[in-house]
Amino acid sequence: MTPEFLYDFGSPNAYLAWRVLPEIEERTGVHFARVPVLLGGIFKETGNVSPFQRFGPVKGRMEYEMREMSRFLAKHQITNFQMNPHFPQNSLTMMRAAIAAEEAGNLKAYNAACFKGMWEEGLKMDDAEVFKARLDQDGLPGAMLLAKASEAETKAKLVENTNRAVERGVFGIPSFFVGEELYFGKDRLGDVELDILRSKG
Repeated sequence: MTPEFLYDFGSPNAYLAWRVLPEIEERTGVHFARVPVLLGGIFKETGNVSPFQRFGPVKGRMEYEMREMSRFLAKHQITNFQMNPHFPQNSLTMMRAAIAAEEAGNLKAYNAACFKGMWEEGLKMDDAEVFKARLDQDGLPGAMLLAKASEAETKAKLVENTNRAVERGVFGIPSFFVGEELYFGKDRLGDVELDILRSKG
């Protein structure tokens, strides 16, 4: 049984989940499959919108969300997170290139470069030159991945991942599967871990 982490670099909560997953993997001895999907595509297919759009007009709600985020950061000792000044960004090229990175066998390093660029360094990662430079900084083939992101096969695979996620009930990011059991949001990570341990017997 391989649990799955469905993510899009455009989501700050996906970054926070990504930071915590290694802790769960170490405790459980189980490795998560990282599955790139397009959050915009999921929203389009499900009629969902971002929390900032949904809760922005609700008095006190966004302040509470920020308080919850601060608690999460403190609990997991994450000290280098920052909201990206260019948020929201178009993550399409990043997510397509994640498909290419997976095929090239360097998805782990690619994920680290993109999540850090977005949510630790405040970079405008939907700018092609900034994106390429950030990948090159970590020794990744930025030009190759950028080129691959434009190929029809790469585009089709991201669409396939995204459509499959929606078919399985996904409506937002981050989402997790333990078998076919869906969990949504970074605040469900404790439940995800418990389910993994139950599945292991």
